[in-house]
Amino acid sequence: MSQSSTLDTDQPLDNFSQCHAGILTQLDHFQELPALLAPMMRAHQIAANMIHFFRATAFEHHQDEERELFPAVLDSSQAGEEHERVKTLIDVLTREHRALEKQWIELEPQLRKLTKGQPAKVDPEAVRQLVDQYREHARLEEMEFLPLSEKILGRNSNHMAALGLSLHMRHQRTLPPYI
Repeated sequence: MSQSSTLDTDQPLDNFSQCHAGILTQLDHFQELPALLAPMMRAHQIAANMIHFFRATAFEHHQDEERELFPAVLDSSQAGEEHERVKTLIDVLTREHRALEKQWIELEPQLRKLTKGQPAKVDPEAVRQLVDQYREHARLEEMEFLPLSEKILGRNSNHMAALGLSLHMRHQRTLPPYI
């Protein structure tokens, strides 16, 4: 129904009053906009940070552990019960790495949409599950694997130094050769 068909020609001043009421309602909604932008900008920033973090830090951390730490501890462990405990922990931690990475890969497309200002449906349960599982994974490493690693690698200072050097070399940027 067009506005002209709803005009009360018997009470013309009421038409202006109703129009003002509509304008003021719209302005009230408009006034909410700045407060709504802050959480939206925060969501955008968190999404962008997490994309960079997971790809550049978490995935690389997993690779460091699997390529450097795990083999060093396994190779330095004593045959028998200690070696089997290390092997079991490494198997569990590696499986957890793959599961966490898979969860991340499923969440990442929606986060990429957020960084572009596009509507996105980020499953709160999937986020909670990833966070909870990563906390549990870190707890296992901090409470069990790293203390065991310290004990095993600490028996021979050369083993600890070799691990340090290996990690250092892995993280050095490749420089172009001199011509």
